[in-house]
Amino acid sequence: MEKSEKIFIAGHRGLVGSALTRKLRADGFANLVTRDRPQLDLRNEAAVDRFFAKQKPALVIFAAAKVGGIKANNDLPVEFLLDNLQIQNNVIRAAHEVSVRKLLFLGSSCTYPKHAPQPIPEAALLTGPLEPTNEAYAIAKIAGIKLCQSYAREYGENFISAMPTNLYGPNDNFDLLSSHVLPALLRKAHEAKMKGDRELMVWGSGKPRREFMHVDDLAAACVFLLEKYDSAEIINIGCGEDISIRKLAELICEIVGFQGDLTWDTTMPDGTPRKLLDVSKLHDLGWHHTIGLREGIARTYEWFLRNAAPEISK
Repeated sequence: MEKSEKIFIAGHRGLVGSALTRKLRADGFANLVTRDRPQLDLRNEAAVDRFFAKQKPALVIFAAAKVGGIKANNDLPVEFLLDNLQIQNNVIRAAHEVSVRKLLFLGSSCTYPKHAPQPIPEAALLTGPLEPTNEAYAIAKIAGIKLCQSYAREYGENFISAMPTNLYGPNDNFDLLSSHVLPALLRKAHEAKMKGDRELMVWGSGKPRREFMHVDDLAAACVFLLEKYDSAEIINIGCGEDISIRKLAELICEIVGFQGDLTWDTTMPDGTPRKLLDVSKLHDLGWHHTIGLREGIARTYEWFLRNAAPEISK
């Protein structure tokens, strides 16, 4: 990668996109192209075509998606399927039309089967049924992966796909109706502490195990892959370590300073029993994560206190 190359970051305001923007700027990449949704609706095929024809980026990082936690995925399957299909189809096709040198498509660990072997190898894709609560999102992401692979096979495009594990960090979504488990627990623990509550209710049984990676580690891994990886075969990005939701909730309460008791709403779904990625392929290439879970959550809570908490309390 040349420092002067024009790089389009699709979804630059989101959790992943903002981390990628920070990382690339810190590394000296000055020719970054970004667009807010009012400036460019990626669901609009004609608008995307005009943008790519004018900008002609050398590299594209696809971090744009309609995302959410179990409730949002469960309640809005049509929107999660249609919006994501439209966005990725438009961007990937337009990237081919203007001869983008390389494209990195970010998939998701939820595209793997619900009962995949643990840790989950890349070969597990499409080997079993998906987790029903996020099936629409997963199917859209699988379609994006297959479209990138098809462009690579049919046209020789250098379109690569990476499969991140569960992410968290600055610019995360802390809305309790649509957020993922870690930011939701962080906000709940903070609000319970502020109110002086004696109990904190957590969805599910606490038994499922999840892997969590700080988004700054993901950004570093993406830049590494853009420089070192040119295969159309998917590659996992993760830490290779997981934790139960119960232990995660206890850790978050400790970091936040909430000293009440945890209670569990077992009427709410647990989702996939376990989701840990096999990251041996990435490790063999020479990349490893650097931010531990405790440190990462503490840094995220500091960001939350400075940025999200004041808005929430209004």
